[in-house]
Amino acid sequence: MIVYTELRSLEIDLGIPIKTLYAVSNNINAHYYSKSIPKSDGSQRVLSIPDEPLKKIQRAISEKLLVYEPVSIYAKAYKPTSSVRKNAVCHVGKEKLLKLDIYKFFDSINYSLVKEKVFPSNKYSEQIRILLSLLCYKGEPLPQGAPTSPVISNIIMRDFDQTVGEWCKERKISYSRYCDDLSFSGSFDETDVIEFVTVNLKSLGCILNKKKTHCFKGKEKKTVTGVVVNEKINTQKSYRRQIRQEFFYCQKFGVQEHLSRIGSSEKPYNYLSRSLGQINYVLQITPDNKEFLSYKVQILALLKEHK
Repeated sequence: MIVYTELRSLEIDLGIPIKTLYAVSNNINAHYYSKSIPKSDGSQRVLSIPDEPLKKIQRAISEKLLVYEPVSIYAKAYKPTSSVRKNAVCHVGKEKLLKLDIYKFFDSINYSLVKEKVFPSNKYSEQIRILLSLLCYKGEPLPQGAPTSPVISNIIMRDFDQTVGEWCKERKISYSRYCDDLSFSGSFDETDVIEFVTVNLKSLGCILNKKKTHCFKGKEKKTVTGVVVNEKINTQKSYRRQIRQEFFYCQKFGVQEHLSRIGSSEKPYNYLSRSLGQINYVLQITPDNKEFLSYKVQILALLKEHK
């Protein structure tokens, strides 16, 4: 285990002068700008995006320090091997699916949590703990646009994930967490799960978003992070239907004519690139889907024509 007690050691490993780290930390808010992105419910999510000097520092912290911190096996986001498919696959074919959401997840992660759990005193001197925590934080909330925030959230949730995961394992309940989305499947009393999760979240200063608490039973449609898990893992039928329909019209009229017919000013190459991304998503969930494997081959050929 690497222990940082001297600023010089930190400077060498991060590859950034200490005076630069302090200069940025002393005026941290000035190194962020805000950006709004639409959420699925129609509201806006406001991101705090670091400027290039701060982003460089945060990437170094993430890649040189935080990457070595262990993360729970129940965390399915923000890891090199993570994916929405891996988050969903353990819930396939289960009798019941309970979906919970942590209310304002990143906003709930305060400075003290970052300092205590991410930069603990057994690894960092007090001076370095304060410096690193300031460089990863912004006023009150953990900045969602910072490259350090995803891995920080997994480190902070590590003990929670392990506690909940072991509790669920004893009761033959499948559990996974994808950022602030908690999924539970099996045969169980959902009130027991909600109560246990609520108590353990409270120790982190977090609460559940009651509006996003949903329980699905029997033959009801069950999805985990957008992936259908009823009988087998699959993308949603409406998503595949839309791709299939657009591909049909591209073949019938040609890409440019299809875009003209739907009143789109998007360039054919950009449209095809976006379509390829949608097809790749389907194949990420169902790699052996022959229909979409065929679409991919044809889209790649069209991309060469419109390059």
